[in-house]
Amino acid sequence: MENYQSIGQNYHRKDAYDKVCGIVKYTADYTVPGLLYAKLLTSPFAHAKINSIDITEALKLPGVKAVLTGEHYPFLTGSLLKDRPVMAVKKVRYMGEPIAVVVAESELIASEAVKVIHVDYEMLPVVNSVADALKEGATLIHEHLSSYARVKEANFKPMTNIANHVKIRKGNMDKGWNSSEIIVEETFSYPRCDHAALETRCVRSSIFPDGQVNIYSTSQSPFVIKKLIHRYFNVDPGKIIVHTPFVGGSFGGKAAVQMEFLAFMASKDVGGKEVKLELSREEDMLSAPGHIGLEAKVKFGCTKEGILQAAEITFLFDTGAYSDQGLAMTKAAAANCTGPYNIENVFCDSYCVYTNHPYATSFRGFGHSEFTFAIERLMDILAKKLNMDPLEFRLKNTIRPKNTTPTQTVLNDNNIGDLSKCILRLKELLKENEGKRLEVNSRKVRATGVAVFWKSPTSPPNATSSAIVTFNHDGSVNLNIGAVELGQGVKTILAQILAERLKVEINQVNVTNEVNTQTNPEHWKTVASTATFMVGNAVIEAADDAINQIREIASILLRCSPAELDVAKGKVFLERNPNVYVDVKDVASGLKYSNGNAIGGHVIGSGTYIMRNLTLLDPNTGKGTVAPTWTVGAQAVEVEFDTSDYSYQIVRAYSVMDAGKVINYKTAQGVTMGGMCMGLGIASREGFSFSESGIVENPNLRSYKLMRFGDAPEYLVDFVETPQTDGPFGARGLGEHGVIGMPAALANSLSIAAEVELNHLPLLPETIWKEKNKVGES
Repeated sequence: MENYQSIGQNYHRKDAYDKVCGIVKYTADYTVPGLLYAKLLTSPFAHAKINSIDITEALKLPGVKAVLTGEHYPFLTGSLLKDRPVMAVKKVRYMGEPIAVVVAESELIASEAVKVIHVDYEMLPVVNSVADALKEGATLIHEHLSSYARVKEANFKPMTNIANHVKIRKGNMDKGWNSSEIIVEETFSYPRCDHAALETRCVRSSIFPDGQVNIYSTSQSPFVIKKLIHRYFNVDPGKIIVHTPFVGGSFGGKAAVQMEFLAFMASKDVGGKEVKLELSREEDMLSAPGHIGLEAKVKFGCTKEGILQAAEITFLFDTGAYSDQGLAMTKAAAANCTGPYNIENVFCDSYCVYTNHPYATSFRGFGHSEFTFAIERLMDILAKKLNMDPLEFRLKNTIRPKNTTPTQTVLNDNNIGDLSKCILRLKELLKENEGKRLEVNSRKVRATGVAVFWKSPTSPPNATSSAIVTFNHDGSVNLNIGAVELGQGVKTILAQILAERLKVEINQVNVTNEVNTQTNPEHWKTVASTATFMVGNAVIEAADDAINQIREIASILLRCSPAELDVAKGKVFLERNPNVYVDVKDVASGLKYSNGNAIGGHVIGSGTYIMRNLTLLDPNTGKGTVAPTWTVGAQAVEVEFDTSDYSYQIVRAYSVMDAGKVINYKTAQGVTMGGMCMGLGIASREGFSFSESGIVENPNLRSYKLMRFGDAPEYLVDFVETPQTDGPFGARGLGEHGVIGMPAALANSLSIAAEVELNHLPLLPETIWKEKNKVGES
């Protein structure tokens, strides 16, 4: 076993003291003299034609500087498919869609001006579900879909509401069904939700007289903002600087680029003055993109011994009015559609479907918690039909090295974690309680449900990261990176990686907090649980580069070969005789001889990482390699259920993941627990409620229910370690993974407790009562 100095240590986070003391500044906290404020006029309807927009009265108000509408900038944007205007043009497609933006001297004036803008609407039929969207003769949300430009892979279907269709065709389905002795098929649904980050979205933008654009944003992807401002507004990239300070939570929602366009346009319209656009909680829930929904039909076949033979799967993702990252989540779900099971015969159709709901973007898990809910519910139903222990059934079918994924990627010891170890460790924690229904008293029962999962990151085949290492005159180290601190602790993890490689104490490593696209090296995006993997590898390369430079300079003074030297604890020394050394601080800024001559110069270590050996999917079979690695885990939820009123308490939640190598246990435990809490919230109470006309009926935190501190169960989190050899010190990604299996595990536990199959979220007491009532009627 490796004897690490910094890896595996529970260091306090680099930002801990500043955050606890309340001195951290977020985007909305900054102000400057002369700052102008922007407010949005948004659609009160889900689908309507815009006959006219009258801004006359708004412009008359004292203090109003500008009013912009979609007609001012009628181009289309999109992550993979250009289908979304920056503001509605000619029609609105969801409740909350921005129609106009007012710029004024104060938020109050801007808000008052919004109220006097008159819009003449003409109602259009509403597409309120994926089922409605796919009906023959359904109203088209995008009549001109065939004319939209593809940015990346997008298999849309003209004259339909299908934005993307991904096919997986593996093996021989006839053979699979013929060898299946037991077959089950069910339908499942997962609701549209909100990210509900503590900090709402906020952006400030200004344009200097020389054309330099400064944007401050609560973003996970500052370098993407820079690229898109260049692409859509033809601004020289060298003139665009995007700043991202600390971000108060995101969960994927702030990877989307939306409000940044509006703030830039507003600033441009007022002569470059700085404009601040901060969303209210209601605007953040409705106007900004949210969490995708899913309706799924899954059919599995297996032998009487419980060996899976075939899977036929249909995913219908509700991407809302615009596709954004819905296209990519459709692909991610298809690529991993079977869950972490070895199934030789797979037929999957994954669709991204337009509806008149607020549009969807990345959400923690990126489509995996949604399809995992369907797969893991069906696995429990099948285990029951086999009369087999739920975990034993899963253990029989776990995917392993030398098996292939649905996209026919061959797995090995490096790119897949050890799910069997996770399941066995979970069994130890549960103490044989999984799958059992235990009476507590005449009214209450306890039950424990389980779920397993896998997740691979979704990125472009050429996604890149980079890092720069420099030294101070006392020998301490500066780490310059482009990854964003969202609350996940990435700065601390990367500091530990650098400290380990340079063999220095963690308090000798300083990390840049704000991301500045002009001075920080580029990182693709802080998404997909890839920052530790991608930036961590870049940090190691940068550290090695710095070490080589230090050895080269020190070897001249110590009269030896650079290969004979090692670097540790602030010294460069002969490996065979550590008493012969020179201090790093004396060579990192150049080596000066006693006669005044000098050699070397400032040591600047640089490192990069680029995704490797990834491919596109074959459009007909889905064959290809879309990910470098799969993180796996096993989870469970114990509930106490009241059989008289269908209420329940979540007592305990368990999670065991293969982390490869845990860099910081407390951070890994904390981020996993946060994900578990989020997954339980989605499963037990969250979800937007839509009226028949597509109106969101719970658009604020008074009516949209989140998990509260007092609702939290006891969390038990553990890790197994199967090192990923191309990960930094063997680490695997785990930032999103706590959320993935929780909805399925809760549904499985309540299905056991209530003695009815619960396949539709959220699991409110009324929902359970209705399902029991259906059983009674039958």
